[in-house]
Amino acid sequence: METTAKSNTRIVAIVVMFFIYAMISFVTNLAAPIGTIWGYQFEGNSVLGMMGNMMNFLAYLFMGIPAGNMLVRIGYKKTALWALAVGVIGLFVQFLSSIVGTDTVVTTFSSTNAEGVATSFPITLNFFIYLLGAFICGFCVCMLNTVVNPMLNLLGGGGNKGNQLLQFGGALNSLSGTLTPLFVGVLIGVLSKQTQIGAVNPLLFLGIGIFAVAFVILCFVSIPEPNMSKSGQKVQYLHSPWNFRHTVLGVIGIFFYVGIEIGIPGTLNFYLADQSANGAGVQGQASAIAGAIVAVYWLFMLIGRTLSGMISGSVSSRAQLIAVSTTAIILIILAIFIPKTTTFPVPEFLYEGGARVPVSAFLLILCGLCTSIMWGGIFNLAVEGLGKYTAQASGIFMMMVVGGGVMPLIQNAIAKSSGYMASYWLVVAMLAYLLYYGLIGSKNVNTDIPVDEETPDARNL
Repeated sequence: METTAKSNTRIVAIVVMFFIYAMISFVTNLAAPIGTIWGYQFEGNSVLGMMGNMMNFLAYLFMGIPAGNMLVRIGYKKTALWALAVGVIGLFVQFLSSIVGTDTVVTTFSSTNAEGVATSFPITLNFFIYLLGAFICGFCVCMLNTVVNPMLNLLGGGGNKGNQLLQFGGALNSLSGTLTPLFVGVLIGVLSKQTQIGAVNPLLFLGIGIFAVAFVILCFVSIPEPNMSKSGQKVQYLHSPWNFRHTVLGVIGIFFYVGIEIGIPGTLNFYLADQSANGAGVQGQASAIAGAIVAVYWLFMLIGRTLSGMISGSVSSRAQLIAVSTTAIILIILAIFIPKTTTFPVPEFLYEGGARVPVSAFLLILCGLCTSIMWGGIFNLAVEGLGKYTAQASGIFMMMVVGGGVMPLIQNAIAKSSGYMASYWLVVAMLAYLLYYGLIGSKNVNTDIPVDEETPDARNL
């Protein structure tokens, strides 16, 4: 009877973590498609358009380590509850940006486009309110990520089984990520300077409702607390995750990986929505077409994570990371060199109207199959052998998710000066590092550090 009760508790905990994983993607993936609204208002300035995405991920830099400390001090459940409450606030502030400060000019931004033509445009108060909301939402998803990743890894018992749960959770994350840009693209429709942030308010209200319901449900769910010893006392820590080489290199890998995952579809969204730049037949409702194409990237991530979840019990995280890093490098290099005038028709089920997009766009969205397994694989490899230091390491990892804001911003700056496709050389360089990590850097060379004293076995919770 006791074994059955423990098993039921574990299953409920896994289901809750899966649901949280999906919510993370919903909030995160609002930023890039909403950014096309701001970018269009700012004379096609994609760097300003990506600022919401940047603020979302910048929050990780400030909240990562505190979130890890929250796991140790107040536990997984209370940390998740705080995160959900913060998420409601962040989405509400973004909603306020559609009704407050829309006519209040704060500053004027001047820039020179690729043709050398100087432009200037006003930046209103509501843009900064939106950035504040995106920053607050970043706190939310950082805290949720800090909770869900180590918990799923521990509930799976680490190793291949831990990675398997991470991949299945990631599959739900990708499902949510697939739907979000698609819904935003449909709500925006024909993108113009008259398109306002209020066009996506229905999704903001949906997110607020989901967070509120999840908060109530989580209040009544029992979540295992692996940072408490069997005697009920706090576990003692004599070292830190920074003492493990494979963890430190994995932290760098996470920084680059999130930049890759967000940068590939984010820049592609701007490329396809920018009718004047792509020159490849994307006309009319370019934003809706871009949203549909980018949604396929997240759909491929869903497929990839589902397949990885099926094989991760027998195929190591290291082998998967090496294979997908190599494949992604090949796909992106091909995308860079294939002329943008080489196009293919958009499938009717995505967009009716006979639109065509560059073949390079198809190669880039195929990368979703590759990036799909990277997060879980890197996290699994980097925390392997950490034992009781896993929670602290999770906070450090979340801090470095700021790479999802920094690297796409750099990529879009490159795109603005050198062209969209040239910016993907930055992605190739980051993928090369992940290939190195899979081949060499992921080996644990610090096995002499004791990590298991008074640490409960998550599989027996």
